[in-house]
Amino acid sequence: MHRPVRLIKPDPLLENEYLAYYNEWKAAKETIIPQASATDPSNFFAYIEKVRNAEKGIGIPASWISNSMFWLVDHNETIIGAASIRHRLTPPLLQTGGHIGYGIRPSQRQKGYATELLRLALIQTKVLGIPKVLVTCDSTNIASEKVIRKNGGKEDEDFIEENGNVVKRFWIFQNE
Repeated sequence: MHRPVRLIKPDPLLENEYLAYYNEWKAAKETIIPQASATDPSNFFAYIEKVRNAEKGIGIPASWISNSMFWLVDHNETIIGAASIRHRLTPPLLQTGGHIGYGIRPSQRQKGYATELLRLALIQTKVLGIPKVLVTCDSTNIASEKVIRKNGGKEDEDFIEENGNVVKRFWIFQNE
């Protein structure tokens, strides 16, 4: 990683940056990760309000958990990636979702940003009072597995989804 980065809450002043971030994912024909950052930017201010409400558990679907969204930005306020931190786990999240979902925009991968994004997200889990953090990835996502291990992930039992997909599960203990 070449430049210093930091986590910020989604900011209404960064609408153009979010639009560029969103459009880059769409142009790459990839699923935007984390899914909570995949909101269509056509009503940006509604998106910001939705994110703020989700942190308080307001207006989210019954099967969802309150979560905090963060953007990874550089010194120019360019959005490099995003992380969603779930405040607790449901049985399905314990199997496949974990506490933290994170993703780096396609043009910024292979630069160390994912490792830094997860490191900074883990600091936020401490703030939220989550001492034992579950992070998951598909078994085919070797890059994500490396990021999780670099951040102290201790492998737990894999979970096999109904479609046969293997989800690798890792715990990160905040006091170690």
